[in-house]
Amino acid sequence: MTKTLLIDGNSIMNRAFYGIMGNKMLTTADGKYTNALYGFLAILFKNLEDIKPDYIMIAFDSKTGADTRKKIYDGYKKSRHKMPDELAEQMPEIKEILDAMNIKHIELDDFEGDDILGTFAKKFGNKNNQVYILSGDRDLFQLIDENILVRIPRTRAGKTETEIYDINKVKEDYNGLTPVELIELKALMGDSSDEIPGCPGVGPKTAESLLSKYHTIDNLYKSIENDEDDLKPNLKKKLIENKELVYLSKKLGKINIDAPISDNIDDIKLKEWDNDKIYKLFKYYRFNRFLAKFNLEANTEVENKTESENEIKEEINVKIINSFNEVNIGDKFIYYLEKEKSEDENKIIKKDITGIGFYNDNENYYIEKPSIAELKDIFENKKIEKIGYDLSEDYVILRENGIKIENIKYDVEIATYDIDPGNVKHDLNEIAMQYLNLDLTKFIPEKQLNLFESNEQNKNEIGIYLYAIRKLYELTIKKLEENNSIKLFYNIEIPLISVLGDMQYAGIICQKEKLTEFGNMLKTRLNELKGEIYEIAGEEFNINSTQQLGNILFEKLGLPASKKTKKGYSTDVEALEKIADKNEIVPKILEYRELMKLNSTYVDGLIPYINPKTGRIHSYFHQTITATGRISSTEPNLQNIPSRAEFGKNIKKAFVSKDGYTFIDADYSQVELRVLAHMSNDENMKKAFMNDEDIHREVASQVFNVPFNEVTKEMRSRAKAVNFGIVYGITGFGLGKQIHVSRKEADEYINSYFEKFKGVKQYMNNMVKDAEEKGYVETLFERRRYIPELKSKNYMVREFGKRAAMNTPIQGTAADIMKIAMNNVYQELLKNNIDGKIILQVHDELLLEVKDEQKELAKNILQNAMENAYKLSIPLKVEVTEAKTWYDVK
Repeated sequence: MTKTLLIDGNSIMNRAFYGIMGNKMLTTADGKYTNALYGFLAILFKNLEDIKPDYIMIAFDSKTGADTRKKIYDGYKKSRHKMPDELAEQMPEIKEILDAMNIKHIELDDFEGDDILGTFAKKFGNKNNQVYILSGDRDLFQLIDENILVRIPRTRAGKTETEIYDINKVKEDYNGLTPVELIELKALMGDSSDEIPGCPGVGPKTAESLLSKYHTIDNLYKSIENDEDDLKPNLKKKLIENKELVYLSKKLGKINIDAPISDNIDDIKLKEWDNDKIYKLFKYYRFNRFLAKFNLEANTEVENKTESENEIKEEINVKIINSFNEVNIGDKFIYYLEKEKSEDENKIIKKDITGIGFYNDNENYYIEKPSIAELKDIFENKKIEKIGYDLSEDYVILRENGIKIENIKYDVEIATYDIDPGNVKHDLNEIAMQYLNLDLTKFIPEKQLNLFESNEQNKNEIGIYLYAIRKLYELTIKKLEENNSIKLFYNIEIPLISVLGDMQYAGIICQKEKLTEFGNMLKTRLNELKGEIYEIAGEEFNINSTQQLGNILFEKLGLPASKKTKKGYSTDVEALEKIADKNEIVPKILEYRELMKLNSTYVDGLIPYINPKTGRIHSYFHQTITATGRISSTEPNLQNIPSRAEFGKNIKKAFVSKDGYTFIDADYSQVELRVLAHMSNDENMKKAFMNDEDIHREVASQVFNVPFNEVTKEMRSRAKAVNFGIVYGITGFGLGKQIHVSRKEADEYINSYFEKFKGVKQYMNNMVKDAEEKGYVETLFERRRYIPELKSKNYMVREFGKRAAMNTPIQGTAADIMKIAMNNVYQELLKNNIDGKIILQVHDELLLEVKDEQKELAKNILQNAMENAYKLSIPLKVEVTEAKTWYDVK
């Protein structure tokens, strides 16, 4: 029996588009969106693998596809939203890819995609040819018979699966109705998505009940006409009055299986791809996973690809040894540390070392469960360069085993991040596919479930990882040199691995009892608020339920509602802040929400992260997450602990220094604004900093055109918002919302700012122009960020690109300066034998924990290292404080 795969092109493209949106949609280097293309192809390839069809065809809706039905009923799909521009621009591109794959795609004037699918399915589905229809549209269920199945893609737990519908599955889901009876079902109940009217007042349950008895609307109306029915009078009246509408709905909902198509099924026979065209397209769209999956290479025949694969297999052979002493380790140690999950709750990183693979003198080696003493000899040897992947994790795991890595030379993840921080991958296989077009999984055999599993099964896995690391090492170092980013990589990023590793290893003491005490205080206040809210509302209700809260506020209490959706009234922060002065219940609800978040995120949320052995929280500090180069913190995010609102700031009281030690905190004063003054060379801004003036008061004086000593607190506050807003590319709308003024007034502030600080305005314009010409911007340390958004056809996306072009060099340079300072502080503490360490980095702030007797020397080291990290045309300034708790240093 042959198999035919028919695909609903519009449905699958739509699903792919919305399924791969996330925070940032996939794009080409020149800004074209590719998320729908990528998702469509992933679903296509999965179904090709599952079905292995002999024939394939993809149907698309034409521009006039729905016109035939609209001539019958003007309301058909009348309110259907226009396809988003970002999706529409990918439609011709998927067809170009399908052409290169020699996959037939069809769209016909006056026929919808469903009609084309239905015609093909009914014409070619028979006992000798099984037809599979791939779509997210249940309308196609009416086509199902013994020879036609429908496959519906589903996403469960982030994984795409396929649900298969046959006659029995339809009956199961629709209370015994057959596929053909689904046409009758739509005639009765209608379809709101396509705006098919049906019979008003007849819903799914009633329609299913009627059809389970009468099976067709013809039988139903015949029974009514012959007065042989037992319908309730009201229902009978509705059916009689809307008979014409019911039959119209059946006509609209029935798939037309008479579209003009070829009688020759060989027209849609699965064929070989045009590999050269597909290679170029996949390369352009940056579909490295697919390039690797199908082993596509430029102008290379399949036979050569097989030979290339065989060559790789030769290079990944692994020799198993028992000790490093069996090999003469040179001055370059390319390695992969094998780890597995540990159940030991005392561990900082809950993983155990199970083996190590390394490359030496054209040979791969593997040692199972290497001795700690031998690992120490290798990793602490300062003459041996360490080259690997994810060394930040290795660093902490080895520290827990009494080993401190010396002479770190290269990390795959950091190298690829420095090349393109906006398109960074963290998984080694993803990186290999992106840069080498190499799918590592093809070389890793499935592990056998064997009680006597030996390290023989790990050979290929370790070998291919080592192969990837050394190939990526060669390729990315060249790329970094081409981008002039090699100094950034070697002088800033690589030394930072040790700094961040030691920060995580050190951790910060967090007193569980203090958190619990604060949590109890929160719960007491929450209970008080709850009672006060219930009293004002006049009843008890679920404050956390948007629907119940909306009903209380906007129906019972009659407060003005800003907007109402299908799900009910909006009760988000923005909506509530607008009516905060209308009723005392609203501020109490806002406070209730804030305290709930504090309790769940910073009390209940922090306690599980306190290590039972050390009593400390050991947060991960990442240097390969943000597009601007900033360090980020996770598990938990200690950079997000409240620092302004007094009530929330109390959480910092739980973070204390060790007995006999003191916290020393240093915070850069307005570092981003100082960087902006330097990079823009604006004389007015530089003058303010050189004279050590209050920059926000100075800006207020300039913007509001008043003498410096007459600037009010409100003026300064607004000027501060403008100052920092400019750095982040704020718009009039955003500024107005932030400082509670009209958009017009906010625009006037921004325009006045740029009028007084012309150098800043010129700098911003130049950054955007350079980015449009080069495709990227750079920090003072040549950290590069590509901005494909500037070439987007979408206005909002282009505006985002402009803001990124303006603020990335400023934010990125400030981040680089902080990293240099951290490296310098770290080295100076070691050099001066200071019993202390960096334990936290929060944006522009560094926190040290230092022995009391050495705190003055540590203060000087910290201040000097930060203020002299880089010489701008204006001085960097640091404020240093000390205390026994994190709360008290600020």
